[in-house]
Amino acid sequence: MNYNEQALELHAKHKGKITTTLRDTGVLDKDKLSAYYTPGVAEVSRVVAADPELLGKYTWTNNLVAVISDGSAVLGLGDIGPRGSMPVMEGKALLFKHFADIDSVPITIDVHTEDEIVQTIKAIAPSFGAINLEDIAAPKCFAIEERLKAELDIPVFHDDQHGTAIVVLAGLLNAAKVTNRSLTDSKVVVIGAGAAGTAIIKLLNKHGITNIVAVDSRGAVGDHRDDLNDEKKALLEYVDRSAHGLLEDVIVDADIFIGVSKPGLLTQDMVRTMSKDPIIFALSNPTPEIMPEDAKAAGAAVIATGRSDFPNQVNNALAFPGIFRGALDNGVRKITDEHKLAAAQVIASLVETPSADTVIPSVFEERLVPAIAAVIK
Repeated sequence: MNYNEQALELHAKHKGKITTTLRDTGVLDKDKLSAYYTPGVAEVSRVVAADPELLGKYTWTNNLVAVISDGSAVLGLGDIGPRGSMPVMEGKALLFKHFADIDSVPITIDVHTEDEIVQTIKAIAPSFGAINLEDIAAPKCFAIEERLKAELDIPVFHDDQHGTAIVVLAGLLNAAKVTNRSLTDSKVVVIGAGAAGTAIIKLLNKHGITNIVAVDSRGAVGDHRDDLNDEKKALLEYVDRSAHGLLEDVIVDADIFIGVSKPGLLTQDMVRTMSKDPIIFALSNPTPEIMPEDAKAAGAAVIATGRSDFPNQVNNALAFPGIFRGALDNGVRKITDEHKLAAAQVIASLVETPSADTVIPSVFEERLVPAIAAVIK
């Protein structure tokens, strides 16, 4: 099937893919209209103005997420701007509604500096119960999220960072079982030190994995480098800062490869230098760092990608619907590292018998959202 052609056809046919509907599906008669709008609604506004904590009781903010992007890092397309990002933001809203029955509004903003983005989101935040940041380029995405978490009293979650990290850790928990290795004793090489790579490294370190090598376009991220920006300097706290060389150097004897970078960077010869039965998470989309058949032929025992047409898809939709469902239902105002670790454990636990082709559950697993929501409290 040609998904590109089908996507254009479906989006044109339906003029997008989301809409709003009435919660009260009964007959909207004159009396009910007078209660929902004027004159009755004025009383609801008076009550909320007197006690803002009641906003969620009387409005849809109890179940409403803003999906916000400036369009600066959209999928594998890069900086395509706010208008180009809207179809993806609509798609995120579709996933929220389908998997967790969460209402969401896609918002694309035509401002691009850290201060402008923070100010814009703070200005509209009172309309929402939570903020999902999406497709904002590194390194500004790190500071934007941290500032908003500090300055807002509702959950703020950059899914490109943390959703990816949670699902990667969940998959690795089961991949370690399949390959009979200790995850915390494994050597992990992560290529790509942007938003997703940085979050993955930090969450793996939080789980207890200390032998991590980070690689960017210039090689290993370590003390020998004099060209590191502030974010990569901060990353040294979580990685082997003595590592040096290119990917082909640091991959030797590695147990796990995680790619969140560019297609074709990992070769079969590199895989053959890794430890026995290595784990390969090649997540570049749509073309991974190494194709699964090539990785398998070179000796990889477990292979994951970001694609739905191969086993073990690392899909953020496994994580974020349940995380936001739990945060909204349980009054959580900050999503912490402990929440992320707990979510990863839950996702992994839903694969009852892990195998090489099944270390990550299906996004359609019905237990997923309620199980994750239960630990976000």
